[in-house]
Amino acid sequence: MSEDTSMISPEELEFIRQRALRRFDSIVPTAGREGNEIASDIFKGRTLAIYTSGGDSQGMNSAVRSITRMAIYCGCKVYLIYEGYEGMIEGGEFIKEATWNTVSDIIQQGGTIIGSARSSEFRTREGRLKAATNLINRGIGRLVCIGGDGSLTGANTFRLEWTDLVQELVRTGRVTAALAKKIPYIQIVGLVGSIDNDFCGTDMTIGTDSALQRIISSIDAVVATAQSHQRAFVIEVMGRHCGYLALVAALASEADFCFIPEWPAPENWRDVLCDKLAQMRSEGQRLNIIIVAEGAIDRDGKPITAEDVKTAVKNKLKYDTRVTILGHVQRGGAPSAFDRLLGCRMGAEAVFALMEMTEESEPCVISIDGNVMVRVPLLKCVERTQMVQKAMADKDWTTAVMLRGRSFQRNLETYKLLTKMRTVEKDNLSEGHKFNVAVINVGAPAGGMNAAVRSYVRMALYHQCTVFGIEDSFEGLANGSFKQFKWSDVTNWAMYGGSFLGTQKSLPTAETMPKIAEQLKKFNIQALLLVGGFEAYHSTILLAESRDKYAEFCIPMCVIPCTISNNVPGTMVSLGSDTAINEICQMIDKIKQSATGTKRRVFIVETMGGYCGYLATVSALSSGADNAYIFEEPFTVQDLSDDVDVILSKMEVGAKRYLVVRNEWADKNLTTDFVQNLFNSEGKKQFTTRVNVLGHVQQGGSPTPFDRNMGTKLAARALEFLLIQLKENLTGENKVIAKSPHTATLLGLKGRKVVFTPVQDLKKDTDFEHRLPTEQWWLGLRPLLRVLARHRSTVESSAVLESVEEEQEDSHMF
Repeated sequence: MSEDTSMISPEELEFIRQRALRRFDSIVPTAGREGNEIASDIFKGRTLAIYTSGGDSQGMNSAVRSITRMAIYCGCKVYLIYEGYEGMIEGGEFIKEATWNTVSDIIQQGGTIIGSARSSEFRTREGRLKAATNLINRGIGRLVCIGGDGSLTGANTFRLEWTDLVQELVRTGRVTAALAKKIPYIQIVGLVGSIDNDFCGTDMTIGTDSALQRIISSIDAVVATAQSHQRAFVIEVMGRHCGYLALVAALASEADFCFIPEWPAPENWRDVLCDKLAQMRSEGQRLNIIIVAEGAIDRDGKPITAEDVKTAVKNKLKYDTRVTILGHVQRGGAPSAFDRLLGCRMGAEAVFALMEMTEESEPCVISIDGNVMVRVPLLKCVERTQMVQKAMADKDWTTAVMLRGRSFQRNLETYKLLTKMRTVEKDNLSEGHKFNVAVINVGAPAGGMNAAVRSYVRMALYHQCTVFGIEDSFEGLANGSFKQFKWSDVTNWAMYGGSFLGTQKSLPTAETMPKIAEQLKKFNIQALLLVGGFEAYHSTILLAESRDKYAEFCIPMCVIPCTISNNVPGTMVSLGSDTAINEICQMIDKIKQSATGTKRRVFIVETMGGYCGYLATVSALSSGADNAYIFEEPFTVQDLSDDVDVILSKMEVGAKRYLVVRNEWADKNLTTDFVQNLFNSEGKKQFTTRVNVLGHVQQGGSPTPFDRNMGTKLAARALEFLLIQLKENLTGENKVIAKSPHTATLLGLKGRKVVFTPVQDLKKDTDFEHRLPTEQWWLGLRPLLRVLARHRSTVESSAVLESVEEEQEDSHMF
């Protein structure tokens, strides 16, 4: 239920279960397992322990909360080991049994509430003997380790030695044979908590996205002051052995230069750097941003520090140059919505994985691939991570980048292209042709729109295309509002929300179709990218279906879904939705904080999304809310009345707060005001109800690094795809005639891959009346929301078993 720290009585818990059973009876099996569904108490009588080790990272608390509550829900006894391996060795008060309320109100907190420490004693056999003693005495044979590769390697060493350790403990009388017999082996499941994203086998580690948000927020602030004074700023970020933070921060912030360990600078890097900065200043740019990973080196392996870079710029160019070292601020602060959700999903999956293991099972790491949870063998991940370090020690930079994975390679390739000098190099796609391409924004504004346009423009120019921006959506297209872009026209676009091109919720009509065709012909547009929401998708269908009537529409077209609602078919995640969810979570955190120390209060938070409940569901899960009312899961007055009973029962045992998130069009009759009035009426003055309608603030703010990076890479991929189609559909008369459904596509994430899907094929998967996909993956998160909020429900184990070598096509998400 709520994130309040007061205890829940057995009577209240039984009431909650009975109420939830009535509401969700259609999806709850009577007992046990149906396919992948996990019913409550299925693992009753088993014990596990959780510990965090090594450096802390934002999102660890979300994982601790999820593991604890999912395990308790499944009937397990849960211990929290405080201070990592040190606490495991010390025992006593460092190993405590957890209750449901132990992990209340922690999801929004940074760091780890159970502490983390590096332990030199655990590296010794005597230290591991002490740790084994403490675990055996408490009947703990299953461990969830949240940490980096060092922590996970230590856990596996502990597992491999377990039999010998136990035998020695029994032989020396430190534990009894009876107790030792109960724990014949231990099993390990790992979650990678590290802001560096330096662990092979997962697209993202817990904490990386939050660290990127701290970095980008700092760079955005620096840009303002640097521009005022025409300064150059050298910003040092963390990453002693991995340049992911520096690379993605450079990509998202449009940095002029980036120094990372995997892509060392040449010996003459000072000259290369200064020549580039000088050329950019000559073109009117008032500032320069250079990002340096703390582990940056040159090709001889010599360190490159932020001070080295500053000295080089000042000595040669005489620029006013400052250094900003971000330091541990990157680890601090509240976790991002992405890390909270990642911790929830990984934590729940860790419980399933751990309980399904046998003595012969290999330890695994719960990872994310695209948008899918996967279980990857721990040892293979560690081996590959160590191979990266060896390749870098051997100065084999190409191998090091390859071992980092295709997503890292794609980030690096995109960064190189988008930050090249202005002289256009010979490309490998246009093959001498001079194509005219255009980009248009359609629908409501969303974070990442400008980043996508910037990337598309610069990639098109690099590939020797003439590129036009169409202003004010289809109204501007019909009126001929075209702007030819130069490279510098889109400088610094990625950091801003909204749409600099202008965007409207309009569709092509019978009246405007001839005008649209006329303008496309006038500017000889041969390919079109549409960045926007449901309207962009629907418009592309209308244009594609009118090709027989208008030859001007027989050109390759591609849609990049960009809407906070995430309601476009053909993709699991839309550009802009991450920014909106972060805005919502930040406001919910403040709302929850406002109730601290006040009288009993219920908050109803209304989100946008139209009929789509994505924002409501994911923000509720990421903020620790008690419930989420959405259109896709109908609710009744009786359900609302039952919720009042739950609220009252909680208030009676000391709870101070209850929080509900409601999608704006969840029900046309049971409106937010209706829910507030019903709660006030049925609450019998035991609590007060407050409504918070978040409104258009959800569409505002600076785009998150996630949306900037995804928009940048999707647009680059779309441009490449359109150029390939242009050449395939080029006639002998140098005209483009593209009529195939495969030349009007939507670029989206499906599972573990980014794919182009013909928009006409997606019609059958679309509810046009409610502007929704007929299938929505995130509805599978609803049971997890209920379980973590103390509702009885079922949760599906969605993880895929995978070898670390089974890398899929780059998802472009990260």
